Amino acid sequence: MRFITKTLSTLVLNALLLSSVAMASTELPGEGIRVQPLQSSLPEETFQTLLVSKLMGRLGYDVQTVQEVDYNVAYASVAQGDGTFLAFNWIPLHNHKYEQAGGDKVFFRQGTYASGAAQGYLIDKQTATRHGITNLGQLKDPKLAALFDGDGDGKADLVGCNPGWGCEEAINHHLDEFGLTPTVTHKQGNYAALIADTRARYQSGKPVIYYTWIP
Repeated sequence: MRFITKTLSTLVLNALLLSSVAMASTELPGEGIRVQPLQSSLPEETFQTLLVSKLMGRLGYDVQTVQEVDYNVAYASVAQGDGTFLAFNWIPLHNHKYEQAGGDKVFFRQGTYASGAAQGYLIDKQTATRHGITNLGQLKDPKLAALFDGDGDGKADLVGCNPGWGCEEAINHHLDEFGLTPTVTHKQGNYAALIADTRARYQSGKPVIYYTWIP
């Protein structure tokens, strides 16, 4: 299975930094400035959001309660000034969302939380060993694909991403590029719920295939 590296960084409005510079040197840079953090529903993104919020609070900013929104809404909100910052920006997975919302003209991004991160597909070792599966393209074979069929339609059920996530586009592209749409279904919905079902299927000894990422 092939992995695509990606980087996580933070986006902040240029206006926020410019306003900080304008403050008198005797004051905390954030005094009198309201800040609205945004994040997705992923609990993994809570840590860095709270970290940035705490640091901004120490600099005197009036940090509001974090609001959970969809990725597309988050980028658009910061670009339009309705939100102040996102503590997530997956590169290159979110490049399209970043550019579509205005890119470097409206955002300032600096720093890296995690370098060398990866995304890709996993299947259970038992099935991989027994059937010699080493890459996604092998699922063009209807017999191999049917091993991962959970709903009786004869196609592999690839547990994927929430609609609107960057990985949704990546997965759909792979399925098209490798000619897998006739034999593989991209199962979408709430990722946490889908993975819970996947774990239950795995624990019962059934084959599983799913998309995931680190960290």
